[in-house]
Amino acid sequence: MKIVVLLFVAMALVACSKAAPTDTVDSLVAHPDHLHAMEQKCAKNDGQVSVAECEVVSEARRRLFYGNGVQYTPSKTPPKF
Repeated sequence: MKIVVLLFVAMALVACSKAAPTDTVDSLVAHPDHLHAMEQKCAKNDGQVSVAECEVVSEARRRLFYGNGVQYTPSKTPPKF
């Protein structure tokens, strides 16, 4: 009987855990105003935003800054000075 009660308590605690982040990197990139608001919440660091959500916000900012990630490739011929 005690095991059953402990099992129900464990299931209740798991059900009450925080949900996964609802914002995706692509949705934040598409809506920069919401991205900025989420960055402000992450900067406060007062516990309203989880670490996983802040990592999604950070990745979205990186994609906005760097674009699609195409690296610079210099030309084959050296410059003439």
